[in-house]
Amino acid sequence: MKSPICDMLGCEFPLLAFSHCRDVVAAVSNAGGFGVLGAVGHSPETLDIELSWIDDQVKGKPYGVDLIVPTSLDNKEQALSAAEIEARVPPEHKEYVRNLLAQFDISTHDLYAQQPRGGVGDNMRAKGAEIVLDAAFTHPIKLVANALGVPPPFMLERGKREGVPVAALTGAREHAVKHAEAGVDILVVSGTEAGGHCGEVSTLVLIPEVLQALAPYGEIPILAAGGIATGRQMAAVMAMGAHGVWTGSVWLTTAEAETAPAVKEKFLTASSRQTVRSRSRTGKYTRQLRSPWTDAWHAPEAPDPLPMPLQALVSEPALGKIARLAETGHAGAKQLTTYFVGQAVGLMNQVQSARQVVYDFMEDFADATERLNDFMDED
Repeated sequence: MKSPICDMLGCEFPLLAFSHCRDVVAAVSNAGGFGVLGAVGHSPETLDIELSWIDDQVKGKPYGVDLIVPTSLDNKEQALSAAEIEARVPPEHKEYVRNLLAQFDISTHDLYAQQPRGGVGDNMRAKGAEIVLDAAFTHPIKLVANALGVPPPFMLERGKREGVPVAALTGAREHAVKHAEAGVDILVVSGTEAGGHCGEVSTLVLIPEVLQALAPYGEIPILAAGGIATGRQMAAVMAMGAHGVWTGSVWLTTAEAETAPAVKEKFLTASSRQTVRSRSRTGKYTRQLRSPWTDAWHAPEAPDPLPMPLQALVSEPALGKIARLAETGHAGAKQLTTYFVGQAVGLMNQVQSARQVVYDFMEDFADATERLNDFMDED
């Protein structure tokens, strides 16, 4: 395709697939798209294992990695140890979670007994992320993306030194300007429909807003994100000026995805109205599947969610236990379990291979562009 994204990344079709599952990443790249592995949860050693496996599978086809180094966390929490950050969690937040789980017959006596020291996300600080990035660059990656905030200088500098584009996600026009001023190569313009961290503005409005704001900075390729699960949606956002799309949720129900079966089952039957934008998981707004867990954090008696990274120290031990119990058939846990997903979940109604999803995108995109061409007067 004639897209600067294809030229920059070496892919055939400008469909980028973010996933924590290496099987999805490899399958998408092999099908002509571009897989992006979520690397924030990895140590340098585990990331090397995953990327080595991908290298063997894709045999030179392009792929990238995604990190999360929030600007606010990098600046405010950099000097604090994991133990010091954990000590800042108010006890009433943990007690609120214990009471919630008890209502669903889940034991909580050991809930916070073995809080992992890595729970604050060492890879979400510049020092930890830089070490992981070093490991990534021992492989032939073709893209580095920062999922939350302006990429730190070390990421931008390393990308330029290695000749690898650096992308950043943005959910507001003013943030897009900051990315442009910092020298980001590709902007992922993500509307509120997206799963995970998201802003308040819809994809349909955000893309033209960002394009207008970026005009003084020259041609910066953009990828549209947020609620995109079909080729016709891809054609629509590219008609507005995007150069391709960044997708995440649509891969969660693929055959290769490592999505927990209890969650995948919920996704397959959920409507687009069954997601919620909530601070209950990370401390920043994320879109996730609605459940009694998210409802509880929006109740009048709920404590205010803590800022990142403190809220994760409250939520992740509980959500991890809920997920494990849900897979055993525990009734209360199956009700509570949730995961990041966008409003496109209403379009994710069957299990398909990741390769087939790519092919469906291609076919649907072609059909949509033909429909657009039919509106043109040929006289």
